[in-house]
Order: sequence, then C-alpha cells, then structure tokens
Amino acid sequence: MSRNLDIAPLRSLVAVADFGGFQRAATALHLTQSAVSQHVRRLESVIGRPLVERHGRGSRFTADGELLLTQARRIITLHDETVAGFLPGGVSGPTTISIGSTEHAAAQLLPSLSTALAQTVPKRDFRFRIDRGNKLRDGLASGSIDLALLLQQADDPKAIYVGDLTLAWFASPVWRRPTPSEPVPVVAFDEPCALRSRALDTLAEHSIPAAIGAEAFQLAGVQAAVGAGLGVALMATLGEVPDGLTPVTNLPPPDPLPLYVSARPGLPKETATQVASVLRPLLTTPRNDTVLTLAKGA
Repeated sequence: MSRNLDIAPLRSLVAVADFGGFQRAATALHLTQSAVSQHVRRLESVIGRPLVERHGRGSRFTADGELLLTQARRIITLHDETVAGFLPGGVSGPTTISIGSTEHAAAQLLPSLSTALAQTVPKRDFRFRIDRGNKLRDGLASGSIDLALLLQQADDPKAIYVGDLTLAWFASPVWRRPTPSEPVPVVAFDEPCALRSRALDTLAEHSIPAAIGAEAFQLAGVQAAVGAGLGVALMATLGEVPDGLTPVTNLPPPDPLPLYVSARPGLPKETATQVASVLRPLLTTPRNDTVLTLAKGA
C-alpha cells in the first residue's frame, strides 16, 4: 500500500512547532484546532508512529515527530518553489521566507504577523522559527533563517528599527514586595537575555536591591516560577495578563526595548523592509486598555 505525505498536513505539523501549539497553529493557518489535530493524526497514520505527545498542560514532539518536522520543512520549501516556478509573475528571491522570533512572541505577535504578511505579501510564504536570541543570530549568520525579530541592534548596522517595546512587571497575586532592606527576588531567563538585563538594571538604577530568585530556559518555566510566588518577572505580553499572574505596580517602570528586523547576508533588502513595514502597525495598535507590550527578547 502506498503512503503519501500530503502538503496540507505537513504545513499543520510545521505550524504546531513554529507557533507553539495546536490552537496557535490553527489561528495562523485560518483553520479550526480540530482540523490541525486531524492533520497530525493523518501524518501519524501514514508514518505509523506517534509524532506529538502530551507534556504537562501542553504537548511536545516525539523523536519521530522532530525527524518528520525537519523533513517537512524541506518538502514544503521544495514544493512551494516548484509551484512558484510555473506561475506567471513570479517573485525574485526565495518564495518561502523563514522568520525567527523568540518564544515570547509566539502567543501574541506571530499569528497577527502571519495574517498581515499573507494579506500584504501574497506571493511569498512565511515560515516561523521560535528560539533564543543568540540562536537566531547564529541562524542568520549560517543562512538557516532569513530574518529575525530581535531586541537591540547588536552588531548589525543594517538592522531595520521597527519600534519600542513597552515592558511590565508581573507576579503571583499572593506575592508581596519585600521590605526595603531585603532584595527583590527576580525570575529571569538564563543568560544571555535582554529582559533579564533590563529587569536588574531598572531596579539597580532606583537603588532597589535585587537577587535572582529563579531561572528558566523557557517562557513556561518563567511563568510557572512567577506563579509559584518565587519572585517578579519582567515580561512583554501585548497588553494581556498571563494566566494566574497579576501586574505589579509598586516597582519602577522599565524603559522600553527597541525591536529590529535583521536579515541574513544576501537576502534582498526589500524583503526585510516589507516585514518591518507590516510589523510597525502591530506594535502601535493596542489590543485593550492595558499598556501595549510585546514579547520579544531573551
């Protein structure tokens, strides 16, 4: 019996990885969550092995899922380039653009960015990769990703400034600020991290003693530690309050961080310019009455 890996289910699999979950993938692909789940089950039926498994309150890829994910990216890229080659009025440069972003942005920014790009740049497909800032910079240098949304300009003089990101403090509802003589416990990402540096620098500038109360490699770990009352964390959430947390108003507000779009060597300049122009309105249009924030960084 022949077995076929169809493009639509492969796109759903990649979206689950790139957007950090089934619901976010469904939003980005303009599908229902059940449709995305069915696509993954269809792939599992073809492969004959589980690709995604439950992990705590969420899910994660199995070893076979990670292997298929790598191949799925290659198949989709080749498919799209082949189709584009037979279409009139094709575009110059790669037809599929990979955009790197840190984990913080997955829930808030990437679905809106994906939709906006599809509407304004219809002749290209965009694929997203979630990783730490230093890994994204390595990806740009090696050419494994085309663009990256990064905090601060770093050493790239060609980076395009998009806007400033407003940050806010969050803590558990039961957390109370220590007395002035005691250090404020801060929950932060592992080094290097722009949000971590900004949190500690902000407290130091106001002569508030601080100490790292907990560290985590992923956003879920930071939020879990904050929810457990281990300290406060500086986050960016596009005006939304993370589940189980509450804004902290009795600590000094931090200065915003600039967001840039950086491109890999050799990518046409107009590609980065297009993405930057789509990003700007997303940063300046508030979602609600809360302070506009955006998760980017570590």
